[in-house]
Amino acid sequence: MPRRPENIVRRASELIGATPLLELVRAGTGTRLLLKLEQFNPTGSAKVRMAREMVLHAERTGELRPGGHIVEPTSGNTGTGLALIALERGYTFTAVVDDHAAKDKLRAMKAMGAHLVSVDSAASGGPSTVERRRIAGEIAARTGAYRPDQHNNPHNNSGYRDLAAELLADLDTDVDCLVGAVGTGGSLCGTVEELRRRGSGVYAIGVEPVGSIIFGGAGGSYWQSGAGSPAGFPIGANVKYDAIDEGCRVGDIDAFATARVVARRTGILVGGTAGAAIQVALRRLVHLPAGSTVVVLVCDAGEKYLDTVYDDEWLCERGLFDRAAQQRIARLCQAYDESVRLATYRAERTGT
Repeated sequence: MPRRPENIVRRASELIGATPLLELVRAGTGTRLLLKLEQFNPTGSAKVRMAREMVLHAERTGELRPGGHIVEPTSGNTGTGLALIALERGYTFTAVVDDHAAKDKLRAMKAMGAHLVSVDSAASGGPSTVERRRIAGEIAARTGAYRPDQHNNPHNNSGYRDLAAELLADLDTDVDCLVGAVGTGGSLCGTVEELRRRGSGVYAIGVEPVGSIIFGGAGGSYWQSGAGSPAGFPIGANVKYDAIDEGCRVGDIDAFATARVVARRTGILVGGTAGAAIQVALRRLVHLPAGSTVVVLVCDAGEKYLDTVYDDEWLCERGLFDRAAQQRIARLCQAYDESVRLATYRAERTGT
């Protein structure tokens, strides 16, 4: 009897990709909102895709040699991705972080052998993006380490080509609207560019925290981790404004409230920046043509934020807990559910 082929991988990085799509809501018009659940990647984040691509390119060009050293400032998800690829390929990795990052991300990097260099958070309580960048540059200059520079490295964006291909392979229609949080810009812009290269007419919406300066305006403090750019931080070349049709801002309260509603609705925990993107998509859905497909890039797992986004006490201490905001989002989801029931009832009555 012939033996069945075994489905076994030899490295965790071979598990990157092929992440699922989950329908969150559908309107009575047939328009639907799908979540691309990137937390099913190793390290629980989309950013492992671009971490691998940046490292492989550095190997091809000779910027990284066997036994080399990688250093990068990170709020956590890029860091866990680089930590994984570094350990698999025999590099040491130094992550420059601050205490704005989720503690579980820092623990995960250390568990994979990364060396953490911590800088003080900004006085406002926001991320110390500028200082992290400065310290990483100093370490790279002193040690000769390879610094990927995720904000400007074009292989950040190209790391998402497979994500675009997966979307088109998993759907029997085009992606009409793609919504994603913008930090380095790689996940949204890289996916949009590849979708359009493959013939998609996708409309792209970028989402940043209130207080971020990517889409203009004054800077301020925010607690969403992994998206946005604070005042004084140079916006990197990977934010491709010509790839983004519309920029939106969502405050911490609404972002976190939406993430918590998604958890209660689906049992799947998403990160705070994904909550912001989902909030924009939920409000946009009703205005789109019938039968449209909207996809939100959920780039992060919510389990990393059990002591922040999903902790009532942490939210209350920072004035971010708003039960009314959660109720508004829950009612919006329920309204979509009711619109489907009404559409089904009308179709049954009319025989259409």
